[in-house]
Amino acid sequence: MSKTCLECGEKIVGREDKKFCSDGCRNAYNNKINKDSTNYMRNINNRLRKNYRILSELNTEGKSKTTRAKLVSKGFDFDYFTNILQTKTGNTYYFLYDQGYMVLENDYYMLVKKDI
Repeated sequence: MSKTCLECGEKIVGREDKKFCSDGCRNAYNNKINKDSTNYMRNINNRLRKNYRILSELNTEGKSKTTRAKLVSKGFDFDYFTNILQTKTGNTYYFLYDQGYMVLENDYYMLVKKDI
């Protein structure tokens, strides 16, 4: 029984468990199935990535403080985050993957990084 490449349909020569005829076909196939399916998804993922980059840039030590004005000036969008953490003490942290922030008084924010 001969197998064909999942991307181009060419006959595969080589190992029995091989799925693609070349690295190019493997890359093209994986890029196709992993791309964002709609502009809406792509735009949200871009905003999440931008927010993450901003927090990472401002929080190099793992814990720091910044102002709302500084976050906004860099283009941070407070509407986009990946999860919320409520602590036992009643504090609310908003996270973008492992980078997070907590609202403090007087438009200050505590930036934190989760140890994963």
